[in-house]
Amino acid sequence: MMAKDYNVTERFRSQATATPLLEVRDLTVALPEGADRINAVDGISYRLDPGKITCIVGESGSGKSMTANAIMGLLPKPHVKVTAGALMFEGDDLLTRSEADMRKVRGAEISMIFQEPMTALNPLMTVGQQIAEVIRKTEPLPRAAMRRRIAQLLAEMHLPEPETMQDSYPFRLSGGQRQRVMIAMALALKPKLLIADEPTTALDVTTQKQILGLIREQQLQHDMGVMFITHDFGVVAEIADHIVVMERGKVVEEGSVEAVLNTPKHPYTRKLIAAVPTLNDHARTSPAATPLLSVQNACKTFKSRSGFFGGKREVSALNSVSFNLHEGEIIGLVGESGSGKSTLARSIMRLSDIDKGQITIDGKPIDAPELDLPTAIQFVFQDPYASLNPRRRIGRALTIGPMQHGTPKEEAWDRAREMIKIVGLDESVMDRFPHEFSGGQRQRIGIARALTMKPRILIADEAVSALDVSVQKQVLRLLEDIRLTMGIAILFVTHDLRVAATICHRLLVMKKGEVVEQGSTKSIFANPKSDYTRALLDAVPGKSWQKPILEETL
Repeated sequence: MMAKDYNVTERFRSQATATPLLEVRDLTVALPEGADRINAVDGISYRLDPGKITCIVGESGSGKSMTANAIMGLLPKPHVKVTAGALMFEGDDLLTRSEADMRKVRGAEISMIFQEPMTALNPLMTVGQQIAEVIRKTEPLPRAAMRRRIAQLLAEMHLPEPETMQDSYPFRLSGGQRQRVMIAMALALKPKLLIADEPTTALDVTTQKQILGLIREQQLQHDMGVMFITHDFGVVAEIADHIVVMERGKVVEEGSVEAVLNTPKHPYTRKLIAAVPTLNDHARTSPAATPLLSVQNACKTFKSRSGFFGGKREVSALNSVSFNLHEGEIIGLVGESGSGKSTLARSIMRLSDIDKGQITIDGKPIDAPELDLPTAIQFVFQDPYASLNPRRRIGRALTIGPMQHGTPKEEAWDRAREMIKIVGLDESVMDRFPHEFSGGQRQRIGIARALTMKPRILIADEAVSALDVSVQKQVLRLLEDIRLTMGIAILFVTHDLRVAATICHRLLVMKKGEVVEQGSTKSIFANPKSDYTRALLDAVPGKSWQKPILEETL
């Protein structure tokens, strides 16, 4: 396999002077009046070659997705529009084509995989119906032939039981399966260019590895050009042949994988790479002798019935889970989707009651009348925008909890201002709404809201999974500072083992409701005992890339 990849790379190099599949020439995309800057994309130029994967890297707001939308003709006109430049696809400027012509281009010649398949797929149509819609653009096949074609596509995506899966609705599929369906739709008409916009951001490492391998496999099989948009340098190291780095609408660096990843020239690229967590960063602490939170033999089974006359179905979400969390300690809860991580977190918060076992805080059961659970434990959610009321100003969002628990209004507001300062924001944010902030700022606000209740335990559920690497590092530092200054214990739920290595003192590895391994982060990463843990570590994207030692710039 390695020899094959090397030969492919050599062929890519020989194509450097060949005609590009797509050439972005001095592209400028203007934003509406009153935006944070004049142009979303400001005079950028780069090329995408056939049979090559080009990764477009940068933080949120860098213009990556805006460029992709311009190529697809999906800009929200007239508010956002191209004001200069050209998009030369096989020698023809896409910007001169009519909307009717672009409808023929989309899917047949250029296809796109979106970041969130659940919102991109129609929940009222089966998987087969949605793929058939795409195929009918060029192949109006009879019903039986159409089903065979769809089953073939799903089989190429390595999906189980493709004949029956095409009759399933999106909500019945896992995240990785839905993403594979999106790839099947994108490749249904064998496009020449595939645009993948953060297709693996929220996926488990094993599913992520499968999706990356699938995209590479299909790219080689069909000799496609691929524009892969991401902020994850591990993914870049795993899949890229060429890299374009963007910052605030401009291309600041471009080059081969070896050049950009190992000897970055631009300060912005160096800053991003310096922020990438690695498996070699191991947090250490000396926890207190007495546990703050104790979970002993926790069991939880979900029961359901398939239809009116169907049989009962039981899923063991937690199976005799036991661990202790000490004051000032951060425990990482890792595992794939469906491993029981979120069920365990919800059970500790009493959002879901366990069937057997016991959960205690300071030796008191969590259902004890004398235990005020909201002041003992608080939750930081994965999506801070969804967890904040869009109609409620930040000051109100931070004070409503303490006031409902008896804190006087003035004291609640003083505490909210103090927490806003602790998370590194200005007091002026108190009068603003959630939509006025970036993702990283909203996550800081979510942490501040949790801290206003003065909890002793913080549960962070995938709190940094969707953030850019530099913002991710800032939030991780913030959590560490809070732990040190306030003595809070943190249960950190994550699927990113690099993040777990950076911040967690101990790890609990979960699989299908069971803890298959637990111990210090350093010992588990150095000598994993479980085959499942080894599989998770082997699936980390870019694991073989040795990050260069760069000057700290954050």
